[in-house]
Amino acid sequence: MRTETIPLEETDCFSSFFIDYISKKEELTPFYNAFPSVENFKSAIEKRNFDDGGRKVLVEALQEQYVDTETSSAVSGNIQSLAQPNTFTVTTGHQLNIFTGPLYFLYKIVTVINACQKLKETYPDYNFVPVYWMASEDHDFEEINHFFFEGKKYSWETDQTGAVGHFNTDGLKKIAQGLPSGASFFTEAYSKANLADAVRTYVSHLFGEEGIVVVNADHSRLKGLFAGVIEDDLFSHSAEEMVGQTSSSLEKLGYKTQVNPRQINFFYLENNIRERIEKDSNGFSVVDTNLRFTDDEIREMIKATPERFSPNVILRPLYQETILPNLAYVGGPSEAVYWLQLKGIFDHFNTAFPLLMPRNFALVVPKISAEKWAKTELESKDIFLSTDKAFSKWVKENSKNNLSFKDEIKSLQDLENKLKKKAKDVDHTLLQHLEAINQSFKERIRKAEKKMLRSEKRAHEDRRRQIESVNAHLFPGGSLQERKDNFLNFYLKDPSFIKRLLSTFDAFEYQMYLLYE
Repeated sequence: MRTETIPLEETDCFSSFFIDYISKKEELTPFYNAFPSVENFKSAIEKRNFDDGGRKVLVEALQEQYVDTETSSAVSGNIQSLAQPNTFTVTTGHQLNIFTGPLYFLYKIVTVINACQKLKETYPDYNFVPVYWMASEDHDFEEINHFFFEGKKYSWETDQTGAVGHFNTDGLKKIAQGLPSGASFFTEAYSKANLADAVRTYVSHLFGEEGIVVVNADHSRLKGLFAGVIEDDLFSHSAEEMVGQTSSSLEKLGYKTQVNPRQINFFYLENNIRERIEKDSNGFSVVDTNLRFTDDEIREMIKATPERFSPNVILRPLYQETILPNLAYVGGPSEAVYWLQLKGIFDHFNTAFPLLMPRNFALVVPKISAEKWAKTELESKDIFLSTDKAFSKWVKENSKNNLSFKDEIKSLQDLENKLKKKAKDVDHTLLQHLEAINQSFKERIRKAEKKMLRSEKRAHEDRRRQIESVNAHLFPGGSLQERKDNFLNFYLKDPSFIKRLLSTFDAFEYQMYLLYE
């Protein structure tokens, strides 16, 4: 697979907040401990304390969850290794998208696998386990109930509610059976009783040989390790205060924050219910239900059934770092940005804040698209421009005519300066008049320049259609390919697709990969 890399900032696909983070902008350094370079993991290892009791609970929970999952020796070995004090994790998290959802789900997992391999090479005295954290408690079904394959949208219809990990898989097996034979492993996965078990099964099929460990944190004993934070949030509301302070600091620097804390950052989770918990004058209530609890009842519930408390986006990261001996979290641009709002919470609860690693980013370029783009003689990075911008650039670079009035506008500015110099000694009020005249001429000249460019474009419509064709194929629906296309579009044509990703991506190279088929 021929590859090329492009700096992320040159793709114009990411927020300035994210670009400033990966560029190590000094103003953002107070919001994290260290940048995720291989060298900085040494300090992270030395500072990451994780007690043996927590390791024991984690291993036992994982062994319980994997009872009915066909497990490779690499995964079994990694689970056992988590009991050892010299073993750490690198984690990514994602929703339980049906049939893996968009491509970047795979890119996340490839990133954590490759990161662990690189860390093992660099720090051989330690073990590093790649972890996929299932968002099994999420209840946003509309975000996971579809995928795109060969230009068609496949959707799962069900009236189930609550945490999606609890959903039975009725209907998914039928969709799987309608896919080409190379995707038959999904049929087995969706024979499982619930969506969480199904996702663990297909992730194990695709990545089990690489040792990926799938964690379902919707577990009573794991939640028990988080009981102190649950009680603090319900009664003291520390998270609201900590995140509020950090968000305010970021906003003063000009950054738009991603998430907003609530007074209580837990949902009530039971059966088909996942609804917010609110404090009222009589104790606690669960939104959109008749459930009510006194203070004493809530305290008892935290002790006896902590699994009924599901953290929201504010406290899920802290929960992750509470139950895993984790060193780094691998996420997308929005995830990296919102984690920067959370360091105050970690400091408050004396929990190590992980290194924030951007996942790998990629665009798979089929041979026919690569050939079409090569004919345009535009740069590789221009492939990320819209059709209009790319075509305008091509016209300006290839027209036999000079389509720019830049020199003329400069001459007009020089003329304005000369006229103002003459006029200022006569009447200062003329200066504003001259500026207005000049501005009016500039606007007219720019309009003429645009008209001339449009006229030139009409002479090259064939080139526009060529650029538009490539853009439509590589950016389905106008979005990044990795955020829409399913991996089956490539995997069924090339069963070694995942292996090639593993051998191509560098987990510590924060750039956009162009992968030429």
